[in-house]
Amino acid sequence: MKKFTKLAVAAVSGAWLAMMTTASFAESTMEKIVRTGEMTIAVQTQGPPVSFINKDGKRTGLAVELAQMMADDMGVKLVVQDYDWKGLIPSLLSGKADFIAADMTPTAKRSMQVVFTEPVFYSETIAFAMKDSGYTSWRDLNVAGISVGATQASSWADIARAKISNAELKEFAGGTAQTVQALTSGRINAGVSDKATIAGFMSSIEGLVVLDGDISREPLGFAVRPDSTHLLFALDNYMGLIRADGRLDEKLEYWWNTTNWEADHK
Repeated sequence: MKKFTKLAVAAVSGAWLAMMTTASFAESTMEKIVRTGEMTIAVQTQGPPVSFINKDGKRTGLAVELAQMMADDMGVKLVVQDYDWKGLIPSLLSGKADFIAADMTPTAKRSMQVVFTEPVFYSETIAFAMKDSGYTSWRDLNVAGISVGATQASSWADIARAKISNAELKEFAGGTAQTVQALTSGRINAGVSDKATIAGFMSSIEGLVVLDGDISREPLGFAVRPDSTHLLFALDNYMGLIRADGRLDEKLEYWWNTTNWEADHK
């Protein structure tokens, strides 16, 4: 009996050691990037000014340019994959992308699945409507019988659900563009998004206005898988580097804080 027990313990110990050895030699995300010479990001292309296709058919935007800048400095090729908003986290967790490059809020629920970088920029969540709607403030929307739209599975939808709880919330796949389309076609009374995104629509859609007051202010960052520690540190370090040398502020001023990008890309 004792001999059997010793053999069993030895077998279990050997299996555990083999498993730990295999785990220790598992390729990290950064090692994969180095080996292949490619860094793959997941984006939501229908989301100007963060990620979109411009008038020349080129994929661009704040997140895309930041990722491209990092890839260039690393000496690797940037591969961009497009998803609906709700598909971003699944694409990351399935290994299709190395990280998510989007204006994503690090909510507690999302942090149960992925790990976020330090905030790269910040967003003011606002409500928007048509000028002749009669609404002046986002608080005017918190009434039964009013329908409010937001991107499906977004923090904007969560905020609308919490702060405009008396209104009916309708969620749309495909980003803010679909919410704006629902508004202009009369399917909803108002929408919720961020100030920078809506600024990009106001110049091309007559009568689209931002209602008074910020509903919330949120930090936004990129996201990696929980096991991508090296890549997480690299992203944080890189954002700190370009913040110090002024390149991050330059990109934010062009893409996020103003609508200067419209003259070049719309």
